[in-house]
Parts: sequence; structure tokens; C-alpha cells
Amino acid sequence: MDQLIGTVAAAVGVFAGTNVDDLIVLTVLFLTFRTSGKPRPWQIVLGQYTGIGVLVAASAVAALGLSVVPDQWVGLLGLVPIALGVRSLVRTIRARNDGEEPSAVVASGLFSVAAVTVANGADNISVYTPMFRTLGVGDSLVTLAVFMVLVGLWCAAGAWLGGHRRIIAVVERFGHWIVPAVFIAIGTIILVESGVLTR
Repeated sequence: MDQLIGTVAAAVGVFAGTNVDDLIVLTVLFLTFRTSGKPRPWQIVLGQYTGIGVLVAASAVAALGLSVVPDQWVGLLGLVPIALGVRSLVRTIRARNDGEEPSAVVASGLFSVAAVTVANGADNISVYTPMFRTLGVGDSLVTLAVFMVLVGLWCAAGAWLGGHRRIIAVVERFGHWIVPAVFIAIGTIILVESGVLTR
């Protein structure tokens, strides 16, 4: 039972940490719906599930390919989210220095929402791949179930936040700092927990 609780908690942490930016995208999509009527809520939700499904499937396939890599070196993949986090942090600092604001998400239907989800979450693969590589089949299935529930919660949160313009302003303002920090933290955890740093 303790292992199940640990797996669920880890899945929640990984999903929340890698999809903070997705919450911003969902919020903007629901705001767009409220102002222009497109994309419709069902297109946003189904597009989000489709996009996350593609990312998870790609990660699972990549994890199977990693089976030829010795376990003691898989932890080096933690360098990827660290690099992505540092790169994102540098971009955020440059944008702030140049006085630029992030552009709004443009999506009008199911496939464009799915495409935005995949494009926005493509870097999630670098986190999901080593996770699925180290999990067994049972833990992987639990993780997938948790992800499915959390996608629904993320959509509900995005719809709620999308009805509050002041909230989106706060999320957009701090999200650019939270996302890089989360990626750096996730990469560091992968490196430390794998034990690769002590080899």
C-alpha cells in the first residue's frame, strides 16, 4: 500500500511540475473561448487529452529504447530537463530585459489544441522517458491513470481560471519563473536519485 501511495504521489508531482506551463495555455484557451467562441470547451479538453497522450506514448517508446542503456547511466538524462530549465530561465530573463511579453496562444479547434499541447509539452518527454524507464509495468499503469485524472483536473482548473482575468495575469507573470525552476528541480532529482553523481 505504501508503494502505491508513493507511486501516486510521484506521478502527481511529476505531472504538476511538468505541466505548470500547460495550465497557463489551458487558461488562455478558455479565455479565448469566452471572448471569441473558439475553440469550444470539448475541443480544448479532448485536444489536451490527445496531446498528453501523444507525449506519454512517445516517452514510453523512448523508454523502451533506453533498455539498451545500462541502468547506472540512465540518470544522466536528468541533465536534459536541467538544460531546458536553464534555457527557459535565460529566455525569460532576456524577454524581461527587452520588455517583451509572451504571445497569446492561438488555437481554433481540436487538432490545433492538441498540436499546441504537444508543442508546449515536447520537453516533458525528457522527464517522462527516464521515469517510465525506471518504473515497472504496474507502477507505469498507475502513473498513466493518475495522469488521466490530472488532465481532467487541469482542464477544470484552466476553465475556472479562464473566467478570471486577474488570475491569468498573475499566472502569466510568475509562470515564466516557476517553469524553469521546476525543470531544474526535476532534473536534479533524477540525477541525485539515480545515484549517477556518485559513480
